[in-house]
Amino acid sequence: MSGGVPGPFRTADVDVTDPYPCYRRYREEDPVHRGEGGWYLFRHADVARVLSSRRYGRGGPPARLPEVCPHLRRTVANWMVFMDPPRHTRVRALVAQAFTPRIVEGLRPRIGELAAGLVAELAAQGEADLVDGFAAPFPILVISELLGVPKEDRPWFRARAVDLQQATSARVARRPDAFAVAERAAREFGAYFRAEFARRRAEAAGGGTDLIAALLAEQVRTGIDEDLLAGTCVHLLTAGHETTTNLLAKGLLALLAHPDRLDRLRARPGSLPGAVEELVRYDSPVQMISRWAHEDDRVGGHVIRRGEKVTLVLGSANRDPERFPDPDRLDLHRDARRHTGFGLGIHYCVGAPLARAEAEIGLTALLTGLPGLALADEPVRWADDLVFHGPARMVVRVGGGAGGRPMRGA
Repeated sequence: MSGGVPGPFRTADVDVTDPYPCYRRYREEDPVHRGEGGWYLFRHADVARVLSSRRYGRGGPPARLPEVCPHLRRTVANWMVFMDPPRHTRVRALVAQAFTPRIVEGLRPRIGELAAGLVAELAAQGEADLVDGFAAPFPILVISELLGVPKEDRPWFRARAVDLQQATSARVARRPDAFAVAERAAREFGAYFRAEFARRRAEAAGGGTDLIAALLAEQVRTGIDEDLLAGTCVHLLTAGHETTTNLLAKGLLALLAHPDRLDRLRARPGSLPGAVEELVRYDSPVQMISRWAHEDDRVGGHVIRRGEKVTLVLGSANRDPERFPDPDRLDLHRDARRHTGFGLGIHYCVGAPLARAEAEIGLTALLTGLPGLALADEPVRWADDLVFHGPARMVVRVGGGAGGRPMRGA
């Protein structure tokens, strides 16, 4: 694409249904871009360098959270994703215990049961919204199993998770009551987990084996405070919800757009683990994340000053031909390692092993349990959010012929 240096990058100007042509222009013409609110990096090498560098950090929770939202501020302040070392190191070590390969492997049969149950409900319908019927509830069910949340509470959890996510910048801009909705959800989440902690301490029945039990045992051992315990539970519940929802929905969209790849996966479901990495690279669930410079640095000939915000455009980095040849092609046999879809460095997604398992098991359940799966005639409706990027509504036919209406993609 030509035409000189592009103007200031604004997420509101990007086509949310297909942001990649826009990314390509900046990557080629202004890859270290000074835009609204700071710097934007579009090349894989630059994004990977910043993600892996101790010169940059998260710098604490978003300062934009208003003072009139004390529960929201207190909850987010205890989210690992907004911490820098040494506090981040301690909390990550605690949380990582729940996502070891051994723990995730032990969960796989139960994850399969949860996926099969949702697929069975879909199969009973002629058409269904895949987001509402599968992609959104599935990760909530899984993380609830990990936390040890009672089954009857899970619909309530999902509703509160959606409300809490209204505090993201894109949604605040669209919804006048966004902060009030998120504050109420944070307050209710906090009350729920504190009551659950108190109940378990009162019962003292052998401790249990779920994550809440592990957190309470760690509190006894180290004295970590109740706010951190509750904030960590909320973070784990919400962090994997929308991201995995988008991974499942967009992964299926990509496969439906490439029926030859879809047919090969159906014939060889054992190749799904590698395919998941390529699906994350091809259309990342999170398109951009932010860091702050802790000291002056030079990137691509530009000086980034201490304290400046740097937005790393993961979706662009994962389509950089310098790292991934022919990047706009979905190649399920590609070595997609070193994609940035789960981040890199000390903030690499601690739940990535679980997300991979959910995507692999969830897509397998959909492809094998719904052999006639295809997009319905209703157009896919995308969420108006370029950061947490994915469909808000995706109606599919769950029976009948295997064909589907044409999709974008090559």
